[in-house]
Amino acid sequence: MNEIGSRGFTRRALLGAFAATAVVAAPTYSNAFGFLRGAGDIRRIKMYSGRTGETIDMIYWIEGDYVKEAVTEVSHFMRDWRNNKSRGIDTRTIDIMAAAHNLLDTNEPYMLLSGYRSPETNAMLRRRSSGVARNSLHMKAQAADLRLKSRSVGQMAKAAAACRAGGVGRYSKSDFVHMDCGAVRTWGR
Repeated sequence: MNEIGSRGFTRRALLGAFAATAVVAAPTYSNAFGFLRGAGDIRRIKMYSGRTGETIDMIYWIEGDYVKEAVTEVSHFMRDWRNNKSRGIDTRTIDIMAAAHNLLDTNEPYMLLSGYRSPETNAMLRRRSSGVARNSLHMKAQAADLRLKSRSVGQMAKAAAACRAGGVGRYSKSDFVHMDCGAVRTWGR
């Protein structure tokens, strides 16, 4: 059966066009996942915090599944160190961080400057700096500010942007890169 509308389009063609539009419009993380595929059947994240003195070297994904306990540990590690509040970090952000780290070809762990930020901490930081967003993705546990001694801000930002999976901010004067799982965009110098 071939259903043809009044303008000569088949129902199947219209549905196909809609599906293609939906796929293009929807945010995807296929590039980040593609970069992680080379890591085998595991995904790993390595970080340390100068604020808390903690380190983490965690396999958080094995053979197609997130390891719930590991993601919980990563979320605790990425907590708001100022008030010890925690929120489950979006796994898409962890994936972007891991994919960018793989592209940088280094064993050095990220230095985590900021992960989850409570609304109180975000408000305090906004009072001190014009560079802190009112509705920061840090408050949704969807962002991280990271540094590597062995790689420049430009190198880190380029690796994160290559994932085409979220926002990448370059903060060269402060020597860190912001990575998030929001809309694909870049900013900063």
